[in-house]
Amino acid sequence: MLPKEIAQLAVQKLNKKLSNEIFLIIQNDRELMQAYLKAVEASGVESVNQQIGKEIKAAYQLVNINKREDDPSCTLIKSHQMFE
Repeated sequence: MLPKEIAQLAVQKLNKKLSNEIFLIIQNDRELMQAYLKAVEASGVESVNQQIGKEIKAAYQLVNINKREDDPSCTLIKSHQMFE
């Protein structure tokens, strides 16, 4: 396997769990978590999480795949869209 192929496969795996990873960063960063909680208080958890998901997708120019992660390790989300 060529290094390029290895990298592409690794990126594909990361893309599938990228939302979980971003939410973990928020969860584990005191300032981001405080901002997140204020946003949730103002707009509701579902709205905030959907908006964050859309920003992740846009930032990395990702494409949805027809699959969701229903058991993420982050406690801020119950599930998340998986990307390609």
